[in-house]
Amino acid sequence: MIHQVPEVIFKTRVRDESIGGDNPFRWQDVTSSDIFKGKNVIVFGLPGAFTPTCSSTHLPGYEAKYNQLKAKGIDEIYCLSVNDAFTMFQWSKHLGIKNVKMLPDGNGDFTRLMGMLVRKENLGFGLRSWRYSMHVVNGEIKQMFIEPGFMDNCPDDPFEASDADTMLNYLGK
Repeated sequence: MIHQVPEVIFKTRVRDESIGGDNPFRWQDVTSSDIFKGKNVIVFGLPGAFTPTCSSTHLPGYEAKYNQLKAKGIDEIYCLSVNDAFTMFQWSKHLGIKNVKMLPDGNGDFTRLMGMLVRKENLGFGLRSWRYSMHVVNGEIKQMFIEPGFMDNCPDDPFEASDADTMLNYLGK
């Protein structure tokens, strides 16, 4: 198991009012160091934007528990998916997410280097992230909660270990 988060470049979109128009966003490269260096962070990875468990429970659960997690000393909470920045933005907008930051891993680079990339061809998804959560301090992975049954083309979608309550219980120590 790796102990440091991998160094990759995330292709993100950020609001830039100087652009004007209906779509005032520009591309911005964000590195793993930008996200993790000197910070106490939670990341949860999930299979895909707009999918049932991810949309009904996983992301909304972290949004609902955001203030409780922040009270435990967490600086930021990121939702990571092997989706592009446009999809992640629209998904967060659709769900009314205000606090959890969306982290698009469109090429799956971070997910692959984490060892969490799985095939989901059985659902027509291609390569996606296995469902997990982790607590990272200054780039060092302190704890990971990986859903059971890790495999390519998993016939179901386990969700019992990477939820916000499990992370809260862990941080409560």
